[in-house]
Amino acid sequence: MRLPNDNFSVAENAIGAQSRDSGHDTLALGIAVAAIFLFVGTGSSALSQVIHAIRGTGVLQNPLIALAVLLNVAIILFGWRRYRDMSHAVLHHCAAEAEARSLAETDVLTGFLNRRSFAKIADQMISDHKGSSRFALVMADLDRFKQINDLHGHAAGDAILQETASRIALVLPANALVARLGGDEFALLIPIDVARPERVDQLANALIDAIAAPMFVKETEVSMTVSLGIARSDCEIEPNAQSVTQALLYSADVAMYHAKRHGRNCYFWFEAAMEGELRFRRELEAGIRRGIEQGEFVPYYEQQIDLKTGKLTGFEMLARWKSPTYGIVNPQIFIPIAEDLGVIDVLSEQLIAKALQDAKAWNPQLALAVNISPVQLRDPWFSQKLLKMLVETNFPPQRLEIEITESCLLENVSAVRAMLASLKNQGIRISLDDFGTGYSSLGQLRELPFDSIKIDRSFVMNLTEGKDSATIFKTIAALGEGLGLPMTAEGIESEAVLAELQAYGDFKGQGYLYGQPESGAATLERLAALDLLQTVEPASVARPEPAAEESADRLNRSAARG
Repeated sequence: MRLPNDNFSVAENAIGAQSRDSGHDTLALGIAVAAIFLFVGTGSSALSQVIHAIRGTGVLQNPLIALAVLLNVAIILFGWRRYRDMSHAVLHHCAAEAEARSLAETDVLTGFLNRRSFAKIADQMISDHKGSSRFALVMADLDRFKQINDLHGHAAGDAILQETASRIALVLPANALVARLGGDEFALLIPIDVARPERVDQLANALIDAIAAPMFVKETEVSMTVSLGIARSDCEIEPNAQSVTQALLYSADVAMYHAKRHGRNCYFWFEAAMEGELRFRRELEAGIRRGIEQGEFVPYYEQQIDLKTGKLTGFEMLARWKSPTYGIVNPQIFIPIAEDLGVIDVLSEQLIAKALQDAKAWNPQLALAVNISPVQLRDPWFSQKLLKMLVETNFPPQRLEIEITESCLLENVSAVRAMLASLKNQGIRISLDDFGTGYSSLGQLRELPFDSIKIDRSFVMNLTEGKDSATIFKTIAALGEGLGLPMTAEGIESEAVLAELQAYGDFKGQGYLYGQPESGAATLERLAALDLLQTVEPASVARPEPAAEESADRLNRSAARG
């Protein structure tokens, strides 16, 4: 870490504080000084009389003088002790002041400057060199740190931040200023060498490489990446900014978000055109939070068809955002943002509850499939929350199928296995979504309690484009058949693809060939026309097993306290 050399030493603080506090005991100091003068004036004659009288070699002519001498000695001793105690107190006070100042100016976890002190010192550095030097402000933000922090725990997260800080400090030049702004955000102020301006780009690449090197937390390897945004001190400054540094932080933040949107683990220099992009992102974030509160997220349903018989077997629930500002918003836009905001679990639970309520009116033979995000699988209470929703909506667990993507298997497999087993024990079916994208292994397919697999749409849509695509699809289909797992093909959009699929065996399928996803009301109209609505009230759903019910009750009590 690079800090300014303007801190006083403890000794210097002590001297200053001693001079400030010298008037706090003026009376004691005055008495001690008077006693010293009195002792000097009378002590030479009186002290010798006292000593001779004590030894028995002389006579004490004036007892009052002897008492005055002894009093003078006592007062001098008192004054010296008082001075020593005051010195110790001042030193202790100044040490505490220095520690408090350090805590106020630096980040406790990393030792870097904090946001407030960084802005103050950076403003001073830029002001002192105005016209003679230029600076680059780099904003660094760890990618997907929240997910790793949630998975491994906050202690591991702190260890990762400390290791990141150490790696940043090793890469930075000696004349750089660095701060941890909060969470997993760091800021760096670097002088630009006019003769070698490319050094900033080299430094950015060095930071990316340093942080990307494997980290080990409790003997577990953790892979981190970082996104960087860079702004120059001579770029156009926002006129409403409180200071030059605040304007640079804003510009670098804009460039950093641009880097995240372009794949992460990279850096971008700030350009004015990026600002509109970030402003739109902020508006979406605010809209998502408001939309969750106002119930703007609704389930849409895509048909699932038995390709052999053409019979409707159920629906997959897809999320849609009915925004009063943007209209119907695709989940590919809002789901990544909701995950970054940490609200995907609340959003998903709202959608599942609405879907269960909608599906109650369907024919009992029709299944409902819902997607579960990796964030929800990391929630130890998720299975209890889902079972609670089933009980509240009186929806049969046997009609529900949850879909998890292969990327979820990169998380804690043992925790995923336990959660899936808990859900499966209640009668819920488990499907592996996006199969074939390369994350899962045959061992995981055998060990985890899957009831079916869904072949990724990329393989289905390219099925008729060449022999290689057909070979890959045939291999995946043979694997599923060998494992005894029913298969669903996603992305059927043409009759040619459908005909090719039917030649490979028995599949369920879904895609735009069978129609666009529809709202709950439109789905009810479709089912009514097909005479596939519920004719009698569904039987009460069996209560969860005692252990699950107890956990759900505990969750409710905890939520009530919160």
